Amino acid sequence: MAETILVTGGARSGKSRMAEQLASGFDAVTYIATSIPVDVEMRHRIDKHRQRRPDSWITVEKYRDLDRVIAGHSHSKAILLDCITVMVSNLMLDLNIDWDKASMSDFDRAEKEVMGEIGKLIDGIRCFEGRFIIVTNEVGMSLVPEYPLGRAFRDIAGFVNQRLAEISDTVYLMVSGIAVKIKG
Repeated sequence: MAETILVTGGARSGKSRMAEQLASGFDAVTYIATSIPVDVEMRHRIDKHRQRRPDSWITVEKYRDLDRVIAGHSHSKAILLDCITVMVSNLMLDLNIDWDKASMSDFDRAEKEVMGEIGKLIDGIRCFEGRFIIVTNEVGMSLVPEYPLGRAFRDIAGFVNQRLAEISDTVYLMVSGIAVKIKG
């Protein structure tokens, strides 16, 4: 199984930079980008991330069926997945649930869908032989979101982060650009 490292923290805490540093010593790196460039701001963020990465890194833009992506890049010495919470958001929005009118069964369906994709991701990680670095946001340390979609996202992302921390060898919490090792 891969050496698995989870990097978590708040917005703009230095998560991606830390993850990139953890991958930088490898000659064959696959970068899995889960973002969808839906607006100018997101396109700008994606461009900034691309500019920081070495040209030799292979970039795959995908947020579903990541077990297949990992299998297809088994030659890589390191895989960096950025970012789990964006992946969760994309998966939840794919369900076309009217979150203002959502029932508990809608929430359960969303949680089942997301956790199914995370299960496939973990299966892929278990078959990978190199270093696997995962970036995620710590979303449970703030205010309770006002809207149902925000609360569902926070809860599901929290469950996902717990599961990924459980299978990770090392977990870093980024605080103001400083890595605090909390596991491993």
